[in-house]
Amino acid sequence: MRIKLAALSATLALSCMGAPAAWADSDHLMATPDELKWTEVPSLPPGAKLAVIEGPLNQPGPVTFRLRFPANYQLPAHWHPAIEHVTVLSGTFHMGAGDKLDPSKTKALSAGSIAIMQPKTTHFALTKEETVVQVHGMGPWGVTYVNPADDPRKK
Repeated sequence: MRIKLAALSATLALSCMGAPAAWADSDHLMATPDELKWTEVPSLPPGAKLAVIEGPLNQPGPVTFRLRFPANYQLPAHWHPAIEHVTVLSGTFHMGAGDKLDPSKTKALSAGSIAIMQPKTTHFALTKEETVVQVHGMGPWGVTYVNPADDPRKK
């Protein structure tokens, strides 16, 4: 597999999620989990890791990426500009809808579970164990926090 690194600096600077350039071999992508490149995610609280599968995330078009969250992670209430499809690959992802993170209002989504949120639907999440989810939708991708003080890019 060939890694497309064209405009990596621009993509890192401009990407809504702080992700590297997309990678693929021609028009066909096949990858094993150990081939994914995990990076920090400036738009999420510290500890989350991102692996872009399809993108780039800051441009129009299909996006697919994985997020790995450590145990006891909290993702404050936020929304995305486009539809979000989440598939839980491992662990349990506790998600809830609303404008404030409330653990009592989450649904435990175990491996194999899915969640679909329409654009600008406010939601939050937390983990109790390491959890990996796969997200896909249409770019450009972004995250807007309900409470701007929760945005790690502003700290």
